[in-house]
Amino acid sequence: MALCGGVGAMALPSELIVHIFSFLSDRDKLRASAVCSRWRECLFYPALWTELKLRIGGGCNGGGSSSEETPKLEFLMRKFGSFVRELQLELAPVEGYLSPLNSDPSSARMDQHDSDPQLSERWRDAMATYLDQVLCVFSSIRNNRNLRKLSLYGDTCVLQQEGLLDSSKLHQIHQGGKKINEIQQLFMEVLSNGRQLRWLSCSFMLGLVTPCSLACLSNPSAETLQHLSLLDHQLGPLISPSELDRLSNLHSLALDFADLTSELCRLLASPLRTPLHRLSLLLNGTALEFKPLEGTATEDDWKALIRVSANLRVYIVALEVNSSELLRVLKPSLPLERLHLDSYSTLVTDGTLELISQQYNKTLTHFLLLRDDPDFPDLSINRNEDPLVLLSWRCTQLAVLVIHGYTVWSHNLVAISRLRGSSLRVLTVSEESVDFDPDQLVCMEGDPVHNLVKEVSLGLGRVWHPCLDSSLVLSEPTQHFHRELHAFSVGM
Repeated sequence: MALCGGVGAMALPSELIVHIFSFLSDRDKLRASAVCSRWRECLFYPALWTELKLRIGGGCNGGGSSSEETPKLEFLMRKFGSFVRELQLELAPVEGYLSPLNSDPSSARMDQHDSDPQLSERWRDAMATYLDQVLCVFSSIRNNRNLRKLSLYGDTCVLQQEGLLDSSKLHQIHQGGKKINEIQQLFMEVLSNGRQLRWLSCSFMLGLVTPCSLACLSNPSAETLQHLSLLDHQLGPLISPSELDRLSNLHSLALDFADLTSELCRLLASPLRTPLHRLSLLLNGTALEFKPLEGTATEDDWKALIRVSANLRVYIVALEVNSSELLRVLKPSLPLERLHLDSYSTLVTDGTLELISQQYNKTLTHFLLLRDDPDFPDLSINRNEDPLVLLSWRCTQLAVLVIHGYTVWSHNLVAISRLRGSSLRVLTVSEESVDFDPDQLVCMEGDPVHNLVKEVSLGLGRVWHPCLDSSLVLSEPTQHFHRELHAFSVGM
């Protein structure tokens, strides 16, 4: 290509400008496109936009609301939707809870909307924005035959806590039912038109996936698909045995725990399939009344799966699940690598921790124990026989330990740091969870907090401090699960 007139950057050939711009972030590319028409032409070259990662709403990017960012999303999808190869999108219709006066988000109900017109209007606006944005995305990628990775996450837990999703609630949104039907149809078109889809992840996208969606997946994509994640708060399973049977080359899978039936597990254990490497499971205690554990994978099913998939590792997130239900789920043969126990009020017992440390002492690498409640129960016996210390001692592969909502005595925290040492890459304990034994304080010289920081730092071989901001520990669990399972599945 002939050189353009002028000097400096404007004299460079377009191919070289495109190559230079390839090193910019997506945000900087968009900013550079405003410099001049030449740069704009070069910056919208398809090769620069094979991968697109976006988070819309939720107070991101300087606090903009989701509805204010809809035009930006429309612009980006109009420009790149037809040829982008990897699309990762997070949609957050609202920031924070819609019901700020309710201290227990899990107990929020739709009847609050009826008693508060302003709240009801905010709910409708948030839901309408979400539907419009999802429509925008799928309208733009419906004919994209080169899409290889589609990862969608709806930060819509707040909307579901307000009583979503069913048809009666959708009719409160202007053309809500019509939009949901159109979204589902567009999603099925994307699946049927794709020819080389390798990664399909739909997490908590309200009203998007139906039990019939995967039937539309094209045969070429069924052969190339290596990761499938279908997570939702709907009551019915989102994948049938016949559809799973088509996906014979899956390396990683993420499902609701109640959807992993004995039949599905036996299919995954077939020697005719590619061995499964990663399995991520979400167990929601509030849904067990409607999605019971009867019919889920048995101990024999797990043994059969391990015989075929010897390198399989499992990641489980349990939300508001009591210990009796956990004991039903945690089978001895389950190759558990990551376990995240999260709740508002449900307690994890010392017996459950004892079982975890004994059964998964060779496989467990990540353990998160979180509870969002003003009470901080003590799991130890007489402040000494702490099950968390025993877990740290027995689980020789433990690399990540995060604790909030339970009392951790300072001397037990020091013991954990000494037992695992530098191999414990992450030790996050909120300041509120740390307590000091009054009997030991009598004999201690100096500031107890300073002494704790010093001792734990020595044990870990690096500088350590308790987490002063509990909000950094108590991230929204479904969002945490979506992001962690992505890293978990990619890291196989």
